[in-house]
Amino acid sequence: MFPQVQLIPGAISEILASVADTGYLTIGDRYGLMAATLDESLSEEDRLSANRLLRSVLRGRVKLAH
Repeated sequence: MFPQVQLIPGAISEILASVADTGYLTIGDRYGLMAATLDESLSEEDRLSANRLLRSVLRGRVKLAH
C-alpha cells in the first residue's frame, strides 16, 4: 500500500516558476511531482504541466539539483 500524499494547492505552478527561473529541479520539487503523480484529483492543466516538466528533464533542458 502506498503512503498517502497530498499536493499543496498551486504547487505545480510554483515548481514551474522555480524551474523557469533556475533551470534546476530540486529534491523538494521532485517530491512535489511525485505527489502530483499520485494525486488522482489533480487538474488536467496541472497534470499536463507536470508531464511537460518531466519531458524537459528527460530532454536535458532542465537539470536535477543534488
